[in-house]
Amino acid sequence: MSTSRAPLSAVIITRNAATQIEPCLASVAFADEIIVVDSGSEDATREIAAARDARVIVQDWLGYGPQKQFAVDAAANDWVLCIDADERVSEPLGASIRRVLEAPAVPVYRMARRNHFLGRWLAHGEGYPDWSPRLFDRRAARWSDDPVHEKVLFTATPGTLAGDLLHESAETLAGYLEKQNRYTTLAAEQLYANGRRASALELVVSPVARFIKFYLLRLGFLDGIPGLIHISIGCINSCMKYAKLIELQRSRPAARG
Repeated sequence: MSTSRAPLSAVIITRNAATQIEPCLASVAFADEIIVVDSGSEDATREIAAARDARVIVQDWLGYGPQKQFAVDAAANDWVLCIDADERVSEPLGASIRRVLEAPAVPVYRMARRNHFLGRWLAHGEGYPDWSPRLFDRRAARWSDDPVHEKVLFTATPGTLAGDLLHESAETLAGYLEKQNRYTTLAAEQLYANGRRASALELVVSPVARFIKFYLLRLGFLDGIPGLIHISIGCINSCMKYAKLIELQRSRPAARG
């Protein structure tokens, strides 16, 4: 354990991540503590994590935001680094984290998240830099209660870390699409619960605006076919989120009646 910097807890939420968790844990080996909060894995996730000296906690699924906050609350240290099982802290990012913790200037730091998609590391569009505030002092920040599309809540201006957080999903395109289908369902349900309503206009405008922003303005076209597919799926997600919200608008009032 280093005595020249603020002690750090790396926290990870998992479920059936046996094929991903080991390199994830290896990438945060510099942390003073590693916590894995598992929500009922049926593979060897927990055993692999324990063998890498992680503290494993079993917790039924609470939703993405609450589950991550549960992990943060379980940490022994106030400074926490939150990553997912399919993410890796690159060596430059790890060095940057260690360096800023020697004398933190702000309570929250963001990092560039680089997505690996269809065999290519994306460098533009919504695939990069995908800024994510993942290193923070839990006394000044926390995860939102959102069941999906969770975010870190804070009021300070975040610092920026050098190096990339590598998102290296091993799933197939079919698996990726299945996950996106679940995400859009959860997003629509959350919008409905918050009183949000959608119109037919949003079905058209939202995906078109997204395509212009990420494919043209943020140069997603430079990532070739993987970049085009990645952004196209994001545009479809925008449309489907509002389509599912419209479905809820039409079905639930009828069900109540």
